[in-house]
Amino acid sequence: MLTPDQAQERATDIVRRARAAGADAADAVYAANASSEVSVRLGALEDVGRSEGADLGLRVFVGQRSASVSTSDLSAESVGVLVDRAVAMAREAPEDRWAGLAPESRLLHGAAPLLDLADRDEPDPEALRDAAARAEAAARAVAGVTNSEGAGAAWGRSVWALATSHGFAGAYEATSHTLSASVIAGGGGAGGGAMQRDHGFHATRHRAHLDSPEAIGALAGERAAARVGAGRAPSGAMPVVFDPRVGASLLGHLSGAISGSAVTRRTSFLLDSLGSAVFAPGITVIDDPHRPHGLRSRPFDGEGLPVSPVAIVSDGMLETWLLDSASARQLGLEPTGHAARGIAGAPGVTTSNLYMEAGHVPVETLIEDIVEGIYVTELIGQGVNPVTGDYSRGAAGFLIERGALGRPLTEFTIAGNLRDMFRALTPANDLVFRHGVNVPTLRVEGMTVAGG
Repeated sequence: MLTPDQAQERATDIVRRARAAGADAADAVYAANASSEVSVRLGALEDVGRSEGADLGLRVFVGQRSASVSTSDLSAESVGVLVDRAVAMAREAPEDRWAGLAPESRLLHGAAPLLDLADRDEPDPEALRDAAARAEAAARAVAGVTNSEGAGAAWGRSVWALATSHGFAGAYEATSHTLSASVIAGGGGAGGGAMQRDHGFHATRHRAHLDSPEAIGALAGERAAARVGAGRAPSGAMPVVFDPRVGASLLGHLSGAISGSAVTRRTSFLLDSLGSAVFAPGITVIDDPHRPHGLRSRPFDGEGLPVSPVAIVSDGMLETWLLDSASARQLGLEPTGHAARGIAGAPGVTTSNLYMEAGHVPVETLIEDIVEGIYVTELIGQGVNPVTGDYSRGAAGFLIERGALGRPLTEFTIAGNLRDMFRALTPANDLVFRHGVNVPTLRVEGMTVAGG
């Protein structure tokens, strides 16, 4: 695999070639990755995999016309053909007055921040197998677990480079280490109840930060065993409490609603909400691309702009849209450093390490006054209307009775409207950074629950 410096030079070279072939402007992305993974099931090796690859993407502009091409064939001949094809395609493309590179004055200049995204600790297949086997063994050892869907361990390294014809070139490297286990509980005959499955998972940039296999396996087993004997949920309007692993999806709906494409197309339930209260006072949502060894940290955005931590929501108020250069031009605003660039096509937008700040009350206090409610640990389906904010999802979890978690529940629906849900949301104080999007436990008042 190329080093970041070599990858940057590869991207810069194809931009030079595009300009020489007649493009007025161009940008290029080079992405390479290598990964290894091992899976086990019932104590036996099930699969071993290794992959390596590299891709090159080129976007060219001829006036206000543009075209994008990509290839995984990086030979000199293939790259030459790619450049010529891209320029020819751009000359025939329709004009787009909003398209173009990011403003030159906004590009990142100077040294990029050091984010500690890569380590040199590459585990060999034997180490991956050992970790997966230990995780599965710990999960299967939990009382009530009756079967296993397997466990897996994986490692990956990636290099990503971006170059533009108007003065930006940058690259960075990242590694990933993941470990998971999935097991089944119940279904073992009299008193065993229907089979229930659950999992444990952890991903980090550095191997030293990964939870132990025993901890991940035990979590998977305990989660699955706790769901045995799940029954029907009551129906009616009641508080719903979201476990952090599913509550993060609410921030996904927020970021989708404030993306430049949704705003310019007028397909957002938060249209015209910039600068107004969308959450309750005291709630703050942060996007932090500079988090050291963060799962979504990055030193610059997909157009070469600098990135920095920003409060998307501050004290309940919506402070910003998420804009790439094209959507910013349409709205008469400035890009916000949230552009995301894939190998092919024009940039879109994305968040980095997105999180809701912790509240001030423990989880126990958050639920202690709930006479009857629902604690949700799993969401099913995609029943969300991004235009109206109407929300309806299948779910599983636990009944809350008189301020404590009670029996497990399955096959019920929770419904509301995201505007109302955001304003009726209270966070607990248990924020932990384990994913790319993180929230504490969240309580939402007055949702509609429909039991099966």
